[in-house]
Amino acid sequence: MRCATCFAFAVIFAMLFGVAANASVSVDFVHPEKFRDPDFRSLSERNRLISEFRGYFEKLAARYLKKGQALKIDVLDVRLAGQYEPWRPYFDDVRILRDSTPPRIKLRYKLTEGGRVLAQGEEVVSDLNYLWNSSGRSAMESHPYEKEMLRDWFRKRFVKLQPATR
Repeated sequence: MRCATCFAFAVIFAMLFGVAANASVSVDFVHPEKFRDPDFRSLSERNRLISEFRGYFEKLAARYLKKGQALKIDVLDVRLAGQYEPWRPYFDDVRILRDSTPPRIKLRYKLTEGGRVLAQGEEVVSDLNYLWNSSGRSAMESHPYEKEMLRDWFRKRFVKLQPATR
């Protein structure tokens, strides 16, 4: 019995130690009540979106960042793909996707490893060709165009370490 208890503590300690050595991400939404997208005006919808996108950034970090890397992201503004067209009867709560309404997310980021800054900057991430993305049309999750755009951006900035183009 005593051996089993010691083994359990050793496994728990190893799991906790392993988590501490993995990459970490911190995502802050700076004044989300002032974001341009109308979905951020409602407190309940804002909280749902913040939770969804924070979780997605955490998923990206777990998948792509190396052990020991730390990423801090400040989301400064969000404009989701499409827009509401309240003049359309029966569709006033549906986002209509057009070429002129691509997703846009303004953010500031800093990637560090062992005290060294690997990448940092502030930029607007956008996908002007989002409607050409067939995986977004067939996705079963919410906000597929935004997530695909963020995944591509994440891989360019933090996996390949490509700087932002100006």
